[in-house]
Amino acid sequence: MDRFGEPGVGLAIFLENFIPPIPSEAILPGAGFLAYAGLMSPWGAWLWANLGSLVGAVLWYAVGAALGAERTRGIMDRLPLLKVEDFDKAERWFHRWGPWAVLLGRCVPIVRSFISIPAGITRMRVTTFLFFTLIGSAIWNGIWIGLGFGLGPTIEPVLEEWSGVLSNIVVALAVLAVLIFVVQRLRTVRRRGSA
Repeated sequence: MDRFGEPGVGLAIFLENFIPPIPSEAILPGAGFLAYAGLMSPWGAWLWANLGSLVGAVLWYAVGAALGAERTRGIMDRLPLLKVEDFDKAERWFHRWGPWAVLLGRCVPIVRSFISIPAGITRMRVTTFLFFTLIGSAIWNGIWIGLGFGLGPTIEPVLEEWSGVLSNIVVALAVLAVLIFVVQRLRTVRRRGSA
């Protein structure tokens, strides 16, 4: 985001759709803070975040529409970093709430990545899907970017004094979170394989 500005926000959120250990709750406040610091426009960051969310959601919708429920479940079962349970949770949400599940699902970690698949499987009208996806994403992205922007005056003095130490801690925690996620998923896959 620092290098690419607002388009970098969109790219990061697009990738968040496909790499679950990258939480948007960590990306978007950073974009809000950069906007507070004058390094990007808050509205531009919000628009690009919405575009990234929308493109990622459309790709998952296309996967669901192209493969159907059983083949999608089978593929997720074979991929080491994805859990079928996450897909099943998104599918239950979708069947219970219909289009509202798409809107609400965009505001729930993990589910936000997969809620588009059942919409594609059931061939929800594309205009309805896009509308609810955009509304849910706009709310979620606006909240987190707004928090980063609003907390800017509080965060800036701390960053000025501790930026080197804090950046090392953040990088270490991010690497640790990804490693824990990968190890847990690989253990789950190994247990499934030996069962």
